[in-house]
Amino acid sequence: MTAAPVLTVEHLSASIAGQQVVEDVTFSVPPVGITAVLGRNGAGKTSTIRGILGLIHRRGAVTLAGERIDGLPTHRIVKRGVGYVPEDREVFAKLTVAENLALAERDGSPRREFVAELFPDLVKRRAQMAGTLSGGQQQMVSVARALLNDNRILLVDEPTKGLAPKIVAEVADALQEASKTVPILLVEQNLDVVRRLAAGAIVISSGRVVHTGDAREILDDTALTTRLLGVSGEVHA
Repeated sequence: MTAAPVLTVEHLSASIAGQQVVEDVTFSVPPVGITAVLGRNGAGKTSTIRGILGLIHRRGAVTLAGERIDGLPTHRIVKRGVGYVPEDREVFAKLTVAENLALAERDGSPRREFVAELFPDLVKRRAQMAGTLSGGQQQMVSVARALLNDNRILLVDEPTKGLAPKIVAEVADALQEASKTVPILLVEQNLDVVRRLAAGAIVISSGRVVHTGDAREILDDTALTTRLLGVSGEVHA
């Protein structure tokens, strides 16, 4: 028997300042592993994530673990167990690492030890202002904030964007470890990372889902990857 999806999105549309950015998106996310959201720049990937969270005006049905959440405001969606790692990190620059993490705690049982094991460098930098961290370190803070809580799903948007290869590998390691305990919906342009982490993939083009399937099968099909993403799916050394 196939396990019920943890998240189902049906006929989602979304707009920003009256401009349609998501047309008609339907997909589901299994309750285990990492599912990648792929697409060219401007395809509507980030807007889909933001629409699920209610951060932009949206219509359609979003169901989390059997419960409709599309009528809820963002803070109540998050409280129901939706962790979010936004594009461009969005750390509080004038707060310390420890203060950034403390603000993210939703209940009395934060997973501090788990986060400390994943990101030992953040433990050393607890008293450092987040705005003085490198881009990679800020990304670690952003991911750590989401992982502090016991979530039903993580929505992770472009976590390796602009990072050096060494930091990309560290972020990928953390997401892989996190996915053992929580399903992840991952927007990611780095196809090497997708190939390593994702079981399934959803391809979005012009605000619509145009393909779903096994991530590696999509990336192994050069013609398909080129047509859908404008690049080959080859792994780079």
